[in-house]
Amino acid sequence: MSVVWFVRHGQSESNADLRTTHPAESGLTPLGHEEARQVAAALTRPPDLFVVSPFLRARQTAVPTLTQYPHVPVETWAVQEFVYLDPLHYKDTTGTERWPLAKAYWERNDPGFKSSPDAESFVELMARVTAVRAQCQARSEAYIIVFSHGLFLRALLLSLILDRTEATPDLMARYAHFIQAVQMPNGSILPVDFAPNGPITFSGFDTRHLDYETYGPAD
Repeated sequence: MSVVWFVRHGQSESNADLRTTHPAESGLTPLGHEEARQVAAALTRPPDLFVVSPFLRARQTAVPTLTQYPHVPVETWAVQEFVYLDPLHYKDTTGTERWPLAKAYWERNDPGFKSSPDAESFVELMARVTAVRAQCQARSEAYIIVFSHGLFLRALLLSLILDRTEATPDLMARYAHFIQAVQMPNGSILPVDFAPNGPITFSGFDTRHLDYETYGPAD
C-alpha cells in the first residue's frame, strides 16, 4: 500500500488576484513561500518519492521540502492545474478580470469543449485524474508526496468520493458545484491510501501545520 500526501501549492500570484503572464508561470507570493516552509516543517520523516507538477508555483512550493530531504528521488507527473481557459487570456490579467470567461465556460457544461488548442477539456482533466490514480496504485513506494494544484486535487477527491472518472455532463456539473462548495486552502494536504487492486481510503484536507494566526489564510 502507498500512502500519498497530495499537497496544494502555496499562495500564488493568481490566488492573490495579481496580474499574471501564463497559467504555468504564476509564481508564489511571500505568503506562498512561507506556506511552503510550513509544509516542509510538517514532515516528520522522509518520503520514498517526491512527485512535482510541471507548473512553477508547485515546484516552488516543493523546494523547502526537497532541500530538507535531498536524497529522495523526484519525478514529474501530469498533476498540473486544470487550465480550461486559453492561456493567452492569462497574459497581464487578474482572476477577477478572467471571471466572465470562466463563468461562461462552466455554464456551457460541455466536457469535450476546449476554449483553444492550448487549453484543456474536462475530458482531458479526468483522463489525467484516472492516470494518476493508476500510477499511485501501481507504485511500490510506501510513502509518496505529490505537489499539485487545487482544481486538479478537487477533481481527484470528487472522483474518489463518487468512485467515478467518466467525464459526463453530469459529473462536470457536479464538479463545478464541488469546487465552489469545497475549498482546499493553499498549502493544505490531502492524505490518500492506495492499495494495489484494492480500496482507496482518504480523509479531509489537513491544515494543522499552517500558521493562520500569524499569516492568515490564503485564498
